[in-house]
Amino acid sequence: MTSSFVAPTATYRLQLQPEFPFAAAERAVPHLAGLGVSHLHLSPVLEAVPGSHHGYDVTDHRSVRAELGGEEGLRALAATARAHGLGLVVDLVPNHMAASPRHNHALRAVLRDGPDSPYARWFDIDWRAGDGRVLLPVLPARLPEVRDRLRVSGGALHLDGQEFPLRPGTEGLPLDELLDAQWYRLGWWRLARTELGYRRFFTVSELIGVRVEDPDVFAASHGKIVELVRDGVIEGLRIDHPDGLADPQGYLEDLAAATGGRCWTVVEKILTGPEALPTAWPVAGTTGYDALRHLDGVFTDPEGAAELADVYRGFVGKAADRGGQWEATERRAAYEVVGHDLAAETAALTRIAERICAADPALRDHAPWALRTAIRELLVRVPVYRPYRTGGEEVLTPEAARGAKAAFAVPEEAAAVDVVRDLALGALGDGPEHRAFRARFAQTSSALRAKSVEDRAFYRYTPLLSANEVGGDAGRPAVPVEEFHAYCLRIARDWPGTGTVLSTHDTKRSSDVRAAIAVLSQCPEVWAELLGEVAGVPAPDAHVAWTAWQTAFGFGAPDADRLTPAILKSVREAGLRTSWTEPDAEYERAVAEFAAAGPGRIPLRGASEAAFALEPHIRAHALGVLLAQLTMPGVPELYQNTEREYRALVDPDNRAPFAVGADDDRTALVRAALRLRRERPEAFGAGGTYTPLRAEGPASAHCLAFARSGEVVTAVTRLPLRLARAGGWQDTELVLPDGRWEDLLDGVREFTGGPASETKAAELFAERPVALLARIHG
Repeated sequence: MTSSFVAPTATYRLQLQPEFPFAAAERAVPHLAGLGVSHLHLSPVLEAVPGSHHGYDVTDHRSVRAELGGEEGLRALAATARAHGLGLVVDLVPNHMAASPRHNHALRAVLRDGPDSPYARWFDIDWRAGDGRVLLPVLPARLPEVRDRLRVSGGALHLDGQEFPLRPGTEGLPLDELLDAQWYRLGWWRLARTELGYRRFFTVSELIGVRVEDPDVFAASHGKIVELVRDGVIEGLRIDHPDGLADPQGYLEDLAAATGGRCWTVVEKILTGPEALPTAWPVAGTTGYDALRHLDGVFTDPEGAAELADVYRGFVGKAADRGGQWEATERRAAYEVVGHDLAAETAALTRIAERICAADPALRDHAPWALRTAIRELLVRVPVYRPYRTGGEEVLTPEAARGAKAAFAVPEEAAAVDVVRDLALGALGDGPEHRAFRARFAQTSSALRAKSVEDRAFYRYTPLLSANEVGGDAGRPAVPVEEFHAYCLRIARDWPGTGTVLSTHDTKRSSDVRAAIAVLSQCPEVWAELLGEVAGVPAPDAHVAWTAWQTAFGFGAPDADRLTPAILKSVREAGLRTSWTEPDAEYERAVAEFAAAGPGRIPLRGASEAAFALEPHIRAHALGVLLAQLTMPGVPELYQNTEREYRALVDPDNRAPFAVGADDDRTALVRAALRLRRERPEAFGAGGTYTPLRAEGPASAHCLAFARSGEVVTAVTRLPLRLARAGGWQDTELVLPDGRWEDLLDGVREFTGGPASETKAAELFAERPVALLARIHG
């Protein structure tokens, strides 16, 4: 792990876009510095497709995005930030670029000059897959239907605002000959699923994968960022989607060498279950989705969540593999995605495997269909996002191979599974094709996991939507307190500079929305009653009713303009009745009408006395999870606007421009916690310790508490509704560490620690459901 950087004490994420450029961020600096963060975290800053609201569609690595104010604007922002004691962290996108020939200079050169272009090495293009031409799935309909709209001028082919370079010497040819003479083939967008010849980002054909494993490509695509690091403009990097890279570890090693190890670097790595971040990666840690899962989980009631799942199954009546049971739903979604959405990717893997087998006498006579089947069956059995250089045998296990072989009727044909597994593990050689197969298998695995779990199964199995978050486990939404403490101890020891988050630009629901939903795990009977209250609003089906009403409950207020797009997105991602590529217009119209008439109109949280009574428990949950995140091991990040109550749904709802708003009760909490982190960095940084504190008494399970380096104590109320129903804190006590302690959230109360000075939980939480204590010195 790199060691020459100084980790931030806390970061604040800003979503840059043409409506919120560098100059706007500069004006916000005084407010953000006043919160107590040490660094601003900026979304991607390099040149992107004009008008892009996210910046992940990079078009030119050589320059800072002009629409945001260009390099001058970025350097001015850095100077203003530095004057207020802040540094900059930037989101870096190494895996992909926009597949726009009009805007992507490197891709344009490849399409003009073909495989002999010096830029051809930038992209994973299988020229043999398309008879020497690369398919561009950009046409709104089949070519014959749009042919008359094609125009040739200025050395380019034009269609509806799109522009494609012409191969030198072809401009004067008749149109049909001209089309056939290019290094590319214009095709209907639907062909991308099966015919695509280049590696893309997940299933997004508008984003083409970049081969940063090539030293020249790395140097060319990172020159500007490295310059900004060396000039002190950038002090930290967030690496977007490292699992899409051919060799994540190799890339991170190259990056550390290029930046001189002077950057705090975290990776957007989604860890599954007990999976750990590879210790050989030279990074400070992850962007924090693993922390999010533990934080949300420890505030979820396991018994109530199980009961809620039973209510859900009775309400929606779904088959086990279509939303009725988590494991079955997850597996079916994986099969659908690998066989349909990622058909082009599995075809590419099959072609490579065929070539390897054909070249090796010991591997011949494996039928293409058998190799394809083996690839598919092994991919769906990868339990994490992808295998890496080491530890692959723990991911592609012999048990997984045995399960894959069950798909074959003839045992001899099932031997293709062994070939594919050995290729994926690098056990059959290290030639160019072997390395290509191993990398592409891992890259496809990560795409499969993301698309089948995050973007399909999470929208099909929906008993408790707060658990269906990036890095979450919908089948196991609750995390025991002991497991949370064990995670924090591990982070404090191994990854003290890792990131922690609650809301991001990619979370499906902001932390405040999830907090309200999670409270339902403490009262499934109240949720069942609420569904009865709104049963008179006709829904297209029971599943969309459950999902939409729960989304609306979390959101907290009827707002058809914001709820309807999120509900429509949920049914398209689920792919049960409609989808992005095969839309059912009539069904979607019914969903939109239901959303407007029901969830978008009825204030569900005030629909009954029992529902309204949940408000203080929702507030307690939101404050508790926030304070725990701000003081646990790692570097906490605040997403824009989350220093106060922030209710947002899936993108693009959560990517609206930053705006300074009125302070509320959590703003004071944020200021107190972040000021403490800046004043006592040794308590929270690499040398800091984490000590679980255990309450004693009848309500001990409802107090989550820990100490940081003997200097800070965090204590929060866990499952407050269950606590109230059980009679409150009663005689529950928390023994504080020795010494005198000041309550930073009111600045008045003091407590005494030590075995002889038990602190009553009822007293500790008398004013609010959380407490932040600092040791008094002197």
